[in-house]
Amino acid sequence: MKKVSARDICFIGIFTAIIVVLGQISIPMPYGVPMTLQTFAIPFAGIILGAKKGTLATLIYVMLGAVGVPVFAGFTGGLGIVFGATGGFILSFPFMAWCAGAGSEKEKVTWVFGGLLAGSIINYLCGMFMFSFVMSSNLNTAFVACVLPFIPTTIVKIVLASTLGLSIKNILIKAKVMV
Repeated sequence: MKKVSARDICFIGIFTAIIVVLGQISIPMPYGVPMTLQTFAIPFAGIILGAKKGTLATLIYVMLGAVGVPVFAGFTGGLGIVFGATGGFILSFPFMAWCAGAGSEKEKVTWVFGGLLAGSIINYLCGMFMFSFVMSSNLNTAFVACVLPFIPTTIVKIVLASTLGLSIKNILIKAKVMV
């Protein structure tokens, strides 16, 4: 197994903090599923850090929230949030980071977009199914509450995460800050 360097630990911590901060930028929506920048920050971390380290940063974020640290949207935390109506989104975040990171490791823009799209679909499906289960609603209602209003901003987030993420990753590689 490859050792984790002090540099890797620092990058993982920095991106965990970025996810926490951007997760607080939240717009309440009618059905209780807020629009947040978590779904930008998580694939952004995956693109820059790669699949394994991006997933680790996201797992740390989810675990912090699960134990009650108020890192989720609206400064919330705890198992009630993780297993509540929006918990499916939270539980899918590590997969979202992994998909984005795996796509960015292929070093082709089409793979990056594919990874971002796959991560978003996983996020939507997990969020929709958990919402439907917790709220005792049908999947049509869950789709309207958890997917439909978020599609336009997801497209914007995918474009921004890929553009900024790949640019920053390349700058860090050229500066020999990342290997």
